[in-house]
Amino acid sequence: MHVAPLRAATVVAVLLAFCATMLSGGAAVAAERRTDGITGYAFDARCAPTQEQMDAWLTSSPFWGAGIYIGGSMASCWPTATDAGQQHLDATWVARQRAAGWRLLPIWVGPQAACQSGYGDLIDPDPAADYAAADARGRAEAAAAVTRARELGLPAGSTVWYDLEGGFDVTSDDCRRSALRFLSGWTLALHDLGFRSGVYSSISAGIHALDNADHLSPGSYAMPDQVWYAWDNARADADIDPRWVRAASWSGERVHQYALHTTAAYGGVALTIDRNFMELDGGSRPIRVPRQCGGTRLDFPRYSRLRNGSTGPRVRALQCLLRSQARYRGRLDARFDRDVARAVASYQRHHDLRVTGKADTATWTALFAQGSAPLLKVGSTGPAVLRLQRALRAAGARSVDPDGVVTERTAKAVRRYQQRLGADPTGVVTTDTWTALQQGRR
Repeated sequence: MHVAPLRAATVVAVLLAFCATMLSGGAAVAAERRTDGITGYAFDARCAPTQEQMDAWLTSSPFWGAGIYIGGSMASCWPTATDAGQQHLDATWVARQRAAGWRLLPIWVGPQAACQSGYGDLIDPDPAADYAAADARGRAEAAAAVTRARELGLPAGSTVWYDLEGGFDVTSDDCRRSALRFLSGWTLALHDLGFRSGVYSSISAGIHALDNADHLSPGSYAMPDQVWYAWDNARADADIDPRWVRAASWSGERVHQYALHTTAAYGGVALTIDRNFMELDGGSRPIRVPRQCGGTRLDFPRYSRLRNGSTGPRVRALQCLLRSQARYRGRLDARFDRDVARAVASYQRHHDLRVTGKADTATWTALFAQGSAPLLKVGSTGPAVLRLQRALRAAGARSVDPDGVVTERTAKAVRRYQQRLGADPTGVVTTDTWTALQQGRR
């Protein structure tokens, strides 16, 4: 993350004996999950990018998620004499990103751990009344964050993330306990205000302290619904390190910041970012494959060339696809006859394919790809993804599993397909990629 006036180290060295107490037992649990779970990539920059930058990255980058700083005393995006900050960040900007499909991760960065050096605003470590001052400050920060979130048009139920930088001594009782009480107040106030609670910190500092407290003293502190952990290990996943956090804690509710301060360029736009991998609200889920034509099988390891006289389940699948395109009205009898040949030729003629009356690779690919052309990238789900995966498999990508989720494997097949076409191999499915598939190009 990016806070003022400096960024603390991501991972701190803490006593292994302190960690060992958390390797067994139950796990911190999250609030009820939303239905739009996602498993995919996210980025965060020092300031929210401009609309032009977001538009360029939308169609060329692997990211669906974008962390944005919305305020707090330690936020680093305030305008100065030499830096415009993020004056474009308003309700219109937020609405445009959400309409485009971005999953926004709003971040609030206020007082830091009491034993943290280098910050001008610190959590009060006074232990009086079970760290009442820290609790009150956490609730006040949550109220301020929700006010700003509402100004930006972020809907109720959104997760607002508190940035508690790592690098503090988790073995210091007052420092750790005041931070935990602060974050507990933050979570409880967010829930009272209709929002969900997220906490960003180092895996070995803030996130470790939260999970260890939940294990050793369950119920003493309110746990966040989701966690965002810094662990600079260059691995794009949502896996956790059991030295610091129990394996089941916040399962399906994690963001992993796996690469820090990298310069990335997509669509001709370069930004300095932190790279993250999300698995939120249970992650992207495979869809229930719809039954078509009375349960006709449509998925095969390969799609062979069919001609007059061919028989078998692939012919029935072809008949089903032609029927869905209003080209065939005959029986689904798995027999390639003159009626099927005429339907194939009609389809080829109306979609600028070579008219042969035979079902070749181009025809199979185009049949599967027909329909709408939404933007897809890692994490996308739904019927359009199923069409994409089937079209890619028909075009020769046999490693693709038709399950309705764009995984890294699907994105890799997209990149290979784009390379064969001489296009920029982004792995992002844009209108150009859909058009090529619908034309049966390979």
